[in-house]
Amino acid sequence: MEKKNYTAPDAPKPVGPYSHAIEANGFLYTSGQTGVDPATGKLTPGGVQDEARQTFANLKAVLAAAGVTFDNVVKATVFLADMNDFAAVNEVYAQTFVAPFPARSCVQVARLPLGAQVEIELIASLNK
Repeated sequence: MEKKNYTAPDAPKPVGPYSHAIEANGFLYTSGQTGVDPATGKLTPGGVQDEARQTFANLKAVLAAAGVTFDNVVKATVFLADMNDFAAVNEVYAQTFVAPFPARSCVQVARLPLGAQVEIELIASLNK
């Protein structure tokens, strides 16, 4: 299997040994993104919806590095520090995608990197 690595110049730099995204078998698999502002390296202030908006901005940059958009996304996985934030994040999610919406999983986790409230990873088809 052949793999291709993508690094998005407009997304936060990885904080560990991982790629922003990997292309394999006609799909793009993104690493999880949080609401880190790439200019400051810090979480976006203002609450979970502001973090979610920045998370999607970071994911948009990662997708763009591979030449695709949110329209190519077939699966999303949302990680929340608090499931009580589901509705707030869902509002931002609904502003990002159009029908037919990607398949999605959403889980509450014990902790996210840098104290983030939300992290999202995507799978996108590379068929344009």
